[in-house]
Amino acid sequence: MTEYPRPRPETQAVNRHDAYRSTIRRAPRQPLITLPHTLSELTGPLYGHNPIGPVDADLTAHFADPPLGERIIVAGRIMDENGRGVPNAMVEIWQANAAGRYRHSRDNHPAPLDPNFLGAGRVVTDAGGNYRFTTIKPGAYPWRNHHNAWRPAHIHFSLFGSGLLSRLVTQMYFPNDPLIAHDPIIHGIPDAAARDRLVSAFDLSLTEPEWALGYRFDIVLRGRGATPFEEPAR
Repeated sequence: MTEYPRPRPETQAVNRHDAYRSTIRRAPRQPLITLPHTLSELTGPLYGHNPIGPVDADLTAHFADPPLGERIIVAGRIMDENGRGVPNAMVEIWQANAAGRYRHSRDNHPAPLDPNFLGAGRVVTDAGGNYRFTTIKPGAYPWRNHHNAWRPAHIHFSLFGSGLLSRLVTQMYFPNDPLIAHDPIIHGIPDAAARDRLVSAFDLSLTEPEWALGYRFDIVLRGRGATPFEEPAR
């Protein structure tokens, strides 16, 4: 059986990061127990989902009228630790609209809701592990973690597939965003190189003339170069 290497220390988010205040109460108070890899990490589980429609990966095409904001293309590959593409992985995204507001009952940020933007989409990777979304660049928003706290523009990613033990969740940020330096969530990852793996790269080859800018965001599922995920540190 293949024993997959654990992520290097400090490359995943820590359980308690005092600058990110909500982690103080929810962090475990006892040492975590590391379980050895088993066959289930290679063979299961299988997942089921409703059929994916033709516009599930295009968040700008859910309504008759287009949403407001800067149209972008986000694409990349889901890979294993050896750089091989992972096919048939479910990739879901959710995000705030261009004004920085989620379409959610608990979001009371006084920014306008866009009636033509749901803020969620999904796609299954192809044989090479590739995915692609068309969406709107999300806006920054306040989140009351500390005085004058603002989240950088970001897109949430969820991954699930036959070779994953559980749903993996992470966030994608945009290059050259000044708010990243002030965000305690991304800085809950001690290793600077690991934090950089959460920042997408502008890609002119993905950019479509007079239509949308392109950003590339590759995700590595495991190993020493794994993308940081929102799961307990080990």
